[in-house]
Amino acid sequence: MGSHHPTRARRLAGLAWTLLWLAVLGLALAWAWQHPAVQRARLALELAREPAPQALPVPVQGVAAGSIAPTWGAPRGTGRRHEGADIFAPRGTPVASTTRGIVTAVRERGLGGRQVWVRGPGNESHYYAHLEDWAPGLAPGDLVEAGTVLGSVGDSGNARGTPPHLHYGIYGRGGAVDPLPRLRAGQAPR
Repeated sequence: MGSHHPTRARRLAGLAWTLLWLAVLGLALAWAWQHPAVQRARLALELAREPAPQALPVPVQGVAAGSIAPTWGAPRGTGRRHEGADIFAPRGTPVASTTRGIVTAVRERGLGGRQVWVRGPGNESHYYAHLEDWAPGLAPGDLVEAGTVLGSVGDSGNARGTPPHLHYGIYGRGGAVDPLPRLRAGQAPR
């Protein structure tokens, strides 16, 4: 009768195969960790844990926060109030994201016309509306940084025929938030 104990060579071969499979698994996990879908999920978790920024850059290139009129809460038709900041600039002026985040919508509909939504820190949604056009190739799921161009100033939606401007809104768990104090806080001192 033979011994049921593996030989040293078989034990070493088994260990080598185990180490090889662990190395392959490690490489697969490292690849998956860098995959865009996982990056989006990772960023979404990071953004949810971060506090909402209390100072933001003006999203329209070349516009100073001090030149933005305080129109928060102004009447807008029957039963509606203005929930954002209107930032006037020449048609086609670049509009950039105020935060890093995930693009959740790039669409044309409703009062906002051509619009982009970005989920940012604190799980707040940043709304860029009345755009003339979107940045080429911009799509839901894209990861953006503060300063990433999202589109350009226009007058789409219910702003058709008004002077070109960006309607910029912020929406948190409690609803709309006046963005103007944050834009003024983000203005670099001169």
